[in-house]
Amino acid sequence: MSSYTQLHVHLITAVKYRGALILPPWRDEMLRYQTGHLRNKGHKVLAINAMPDHLHILIGKRPTAAESDLMRDLESDTSEWINKRRFTEVPFHWQDGYAAFGCTADIVPAVIAYIRNQEEHHRKKKFREEIIEMLTERDIPFDPKYLFHDPI
Repeated sequence: MSSYTQLHVHLITAVKYRGALILPPWRDEMLRYQTGHLRNKGHKVLAINAMPDHLHILIGKRPTAAESDLMRDLESDTSEWINKRRFTEVPFHWQDGYAAFGCTADIVPAVIAYIRNQEEHHRKKKFREEIIEMLTERDIPFDPKYLFHDPI
């Protein structure tokens, strides 16, 4: 029997302590590395973009992969890749936790545009405000102490 799926997931993660460590000289190389990592796991990357302190990805997800495993592996592999290349003066780590939002096919183009325009978007709205708004709009209960931390 065949299985047919269409699973679009918007994933968001942040640099530990929201440090602005993702720098322009190597940012695009990191995004290519992450795209390759996800493709090698059978996912289709529809959009990927990073701000200095966080990352957005929209994927067509393979149905057998749990988001928790996907994010654990992506964050671990990317941290190791960044640290081996010594792109940062301090060890690079992703913050614990992530956000994952399912997307219906009709909103995929809007989510792609949103991810591609992160720089413009964040001139108007801070990352923490953005996450709280996304959770509130979707009626997802949250404890503020577990949200992505503000930069220190």
